[in-house]
Amino acid sequence: MCDKLEHTPGCGGLDRRNFLRVSASAAAIGLTGGFVASPAYADALTKAQRDKMTPDQIIAAMKKGNERFRKGVRKDRNYLNEQKASASGQYPAAVLLSCIDSRAPAEVIMDLGIGDIFNTRLAGNIDNSDILGSMEFACQLAGAKVVLVMGHTACGAIKGAIANAELGNLTGLLAKIKPAVAATEYKGERSATNYEFVDAVARKNVEMTLASIRKNSPVLAALESKGTIKIGGAMYNLKTGGVEFFS
Repeated sequence: MCDKLEHTPGCGGLDRRNFLRVSASAAAIGLTGGFVASPAYADALTKAQRDKMTPDQIIAAMKKGNERFRKGVRKDRNYLNEQKASASGQYPAAVLLSCIDSRAPAEVIMDLGIGDIFNTRLAGNIDNSDILGSMEFACQLAGAKVVLVMGHTACGAIKGAIANAELGNLTGLLAKIKPAVAATEYKGERSATNYEFVDAVARKNVEMTLASIRKNSPVLAALESKGTIKIGGAMYNLKTGGVEFFS
């Protein structure tokens, strides 16, 4: 079993069940592996493990996971075990709002497993009442401690909003991004072909979505004011594979 443990010194026959028993006093849960400092073939995140973690520790675990992803040393997971372990209950540590872009799957780029996060995906990672309701469920009822809005570079939805693209229902979606286009301070060429401007708008769009969440969800705003949850933003760089976290 020792050869299956990841970042767990002196395993000495420590199996999964015993590890979870003795890890009750481990302050570094989630900081050495994914969300669980456990064997490479760990099961899904448990309520006890999630509840021991602070919002800052959860974000730190996401950062560690992204570092592993960028280095090409992602955790060796058994997704079948995670699926079976989470079938009777789920205890995600965070809820993410990210873009539908196929190149930016949150669980992959932050090396997370089944049951680790709720993930809402929508072109341009904008919020609406349904998404806010989902976030309220995730945090108030299910116990998630982090709300993270993640945009990404070279975002097609951002480019479409800048270029005033029109197509069926997409027209209305892009209209919700246009306030971020207008609010972005930029002295260069303000076009969809200038990727520096596109990325600046994408970041502004994340910032404005965070403000919208705090304004339009008294439930989440109250949880944040009490320190129960942390609401933050992130930008994923398609070229480098890195995730930049910010408030």
